[in-house]
Amino acid sequence: MVKQHFLNNGVRIVEEHVEHVNSVSMGIWILSGSRNENEKLEGISHLIEHMFFKGTKTKTAKQIAESFDMIGGETNAFTSKEYTCIYARVMDQHAIYAFDILSDMFFHSNFDEVELEREKKVVLEEILMTEDTPDDIIFDYLHQTSFENHPLKTPILGTEGSLKEITRDDILKYIDQFYTPDRIVISIAGNIQEGLMEHIKNTFSQLKSKHSTEDELFAFFNQDEVKKIKETQQAHLTLAYRGLPIGHEDMYPLLVFNNVLGGSMSSRLFQTIREELGLTYSIFSFHNAFRDNGLLTIYGATSPHQIGNMHEAIIKIVKDIKEHGISDKELNNSIQQIKGQLVLGLENPNSRMHRNGRNELLNQPHNSLQDLIRKIESVDHSSIKEVSRHILNSDPAKALILPEGV
Repeated sequence: MVKQHFLNNGVRIVEEHVEHVNSVSMGIWILSGSRNENEKLEGISHLIEHMFFKGTKTKTAKQIAESFDMIGGETNAFTSKEYTCIYARVMDQHAIYAFDILSDMFFHSNFDEVELEREKKVVLEEILMTEDTPDDIIFDYLHQTSFENHPLKTPILGTEGSLKEITRDDILKYIDQFYTPDRIVISIAGNIQEGLMEHIKNTFSQLKSKHSTEDELFAFFNQDEVKKIKETQQAHLTLAYRGLPIGHEDMYPLLVFNNVLGGSMSSRLFQTIREELGLTYSIFSFHNAFRDNGLLTIYGATSPHQIGNMHEAIIKIVKDIKEHGISDKELNNSIQQIKGQLVLGLENPNSRMHRNGRNELLNQPHNSLQDLIRKIESVDHSSIKEVSRHILNSDPAKALILPEGV
């Protein structure tokens, strides 16, 4: 069961005790991501995430790394469109020690000028690596066209130009604006020992109450197409249909629908385009949900001369599902698969920590496993047909990466 704690300053803490493990997973979640950045500061959320590991008032970057290595722990961080998280997984006996390191990184990072300039070079290499990976960068292109006039268009890594212009002063101002108590969640899951939760409360009670600027939330979808020419062997295609925002009542029918479409090896996209037609090695679909928008995305890559055939086959499959729905076998198999993935995922305390932290940060309910299974099992043909027709009712946005001469 998930327990919630609310500090007087606005910080929220969620804990889930898992008795049968000997580890604790912990994360500090901040409601700040690339959607909060203006054009000048593109990539600053991600850069701050990197800088948390570059030294505090008492520890160098190497000492931070050694602090986790010496207890056999793991630590990492990530930035998304909507939030940032720094987290660790350690043996339960080291939980307070590990949390003190994470909180030291959060509260006392130096953001040293020399380290900042060095880390900018590291992030630039990350940007260049992404640019060299067509099945990665194509999703940035897709978001930039799907959300052309919306904050969600902003690339998480930023650009070479914006990265160079970000200063230490920019970072401190950004943190002051968006790293406020009302935008912070601490998530803990695992074999939680006595004293840990009280220690966490005392540590984060030091933050002074302050409310940040309200995020700009509004529905938006742009049905446009973008093409990029790159030195690649394959042609890469993505299609995006208007999806559902987080918490939408039709989310569970959408999960089942996506699984049938392209979310598994038995899906129609995989079985038809890869197994029957032999047009691709990689073909799949997935749904991204944001607070105010969603995207149902289809991705495939093939030889340049086959891109038209692959595109035509995808559209044919989409049209067939929209007009005729799915079979009883597809419905039942997908429900069982999603239930299995859910149960297996929740056996890992780290997965529970991530799920709980994200739910709390985005003001979503903490449903029990039994509640989630009931919601999945309630999906029927009628709800699948309704959600598929809603999502597939308009033409998709498209992003293409093509080699020279295609």
